[in-house]
Order: sequence, then C-alpha cells, then structure tokens
Amino acid sequence: MRGASRASLSAAKERLATALAGGSSAEASRVGDELFAVLGLVDREPGLRRSLSDSSLDSSARIGLAQALFTGKISATTLELVTALAGSRWSEAGDLTDAIEELAVLAIAEAADGLGLLDELEDELFRFARIVQGNPGLRAALSNQFVPPEARASLVRALVSGKVSEPGLRLITQAAAYPRGRSLDVGLEHYAHLAADLRERLVVEVHVAVPLGEEQRGRLAAALVSGYGHDVHLNIVLDPELIGGITVRIGDELINGSVASRLAELRRHLAA
Repeated sequence: MRGASRASLSAAKERLATALAGGSSAEASRVGDELFAVLGLVDREPGLRRSLSDSSLDSSARIGLAQALFTGKISATTLELVTALAGSRWSEAGDLTDAIEELAVLAIAEAADGLGLLDELEDELFRFARIVQGNPGLRAALSNQFVPPEARASLVRALVSGKVSEPGLRLITQAAAYPRGRSLDVGLEHYAHLAADLRERLVVEVHVAVPLGEEQRGRLAAALVSGYGHDVHLNIVLDPELIGGITVRIGDELINGSVASRLAELRRHLAA
C-alpha cells in the first residue's frame, strides 16, 4: 500500500488493538470471523467495493452505506471497525479489501495470543504451507477454483481438524476457501507474517542440513535479534540438498552459509 492507504491501514490496526484490548479470545475470534464475512461480500461485489472506497464521495455517505448494509448483521465492535474503514481514504479500491483481510487475520491472531497459542499458530501456518508445497496433488485439490469454496474448506477440516489449534484451523480454512488470487502456500505464508506482526516479529525461514538443537536455535535467534533489532520467529526447514551449513531468509534477503553455496562459489572461481 502507499500514501493514504498506508495511513488508513495504520489507523485501522490501532483501532482494532484498542477494540480488542482486555476482551476475551472468543470476542477476538468473532470479530475475525465477521471481518472475513464482510471481506467475502465486498470481494464479490465490485460496485460495492468501489462505492465504499471512492474518495470522491463524502465520507459520511460511505459510512452510511456501510451502516445500512451491516447494522444488525455483525457485532457492534466489528461494525465500528468496518464503518471506520469505509470512512477512511484509500488510494485504490483493492486496498480497502486488503485492509479488511489484514484486520481479520490480526483479530484471529489476537485470539490465539490470548490463549497462549500465537507461536503455535505461526508454526501451523508455516508447516501446512510447506506440506502443500511438497504435495502437488494436495495443492491442486485445495487450489482448484472449479471446486466450491465450502468443498475446499471441508477438505481442509477433514485433513487438519484435531491436529491444529482452532485459530490455525480458521486461517488455513479461510486461505483455502477464499485465496484472493494467491496460491494456498503463499496465502498461508502471508497470514503467518501478519500473525508475527502482532508482536512486531520478523519471520525467519532457516534451511538446515541437520536439525538444530535448542541451544543452537537460541544462539541463532539471539544473533538475528541483535542484527535486525527485532524479535524473530524461526521456521526451521530440513533441507538435505544443503549438504551442510544453513541458509537464512528474511523477507527478500537471503543469507547463504551452506556448503553447497561455497562449493558453487569455488567452482566459479576455478572456471574464471
């Protein structure tokens, strides 16, 4: 997002944090579910999306439209968030729906945090994304847009119910049923990053040739915290192609300390 949209999203996130502060995990879950329901409607109706985000319309008109649509259908907390979003300025219509989605994920993450499950939630989203990446048949089944959303949601529930937390099930099901133009694994990674943002943590993907012990994980996390000035959440991936060493990816940055990379560099020097 840029310009007005970025400022509007920042204000919306502060409003969400205030609305959920001191509340129960059940309330946060309900707000997340209701925001996802609002997102579904606004995503399906391009005209509505344009009307709610059109800065040429007076903000009171956009707020009035949101109130007319959603009063009595969602909780007062969610209605306040949605009307505030409608009254905000957006650079593009799609930025409004992206903001609704982000608030929904953050609400579910807040519910997980209240239950002491935020670390578990981030791990579940990352692990399921890796499973989908490594299983073309499963990826095809869960990404087939000719299969109705509820059928994809039912498949997810059959696969992971009882194996992941309730917040994890909510977000995995949402990502599979309503991908919003993303592949499932990319959608899950996006949700994992948003969940990490709740604590202003960096998501770090670490590929290793052999498992890391707790002491090694602690040292690596401490080094990354020192280097980047943020708390980190480590996602560890066993990757036998490394031969030895590790690679660390933070966003678009890759720190490559693998034996394979050093061998490749040596070959380049020998061929020069």
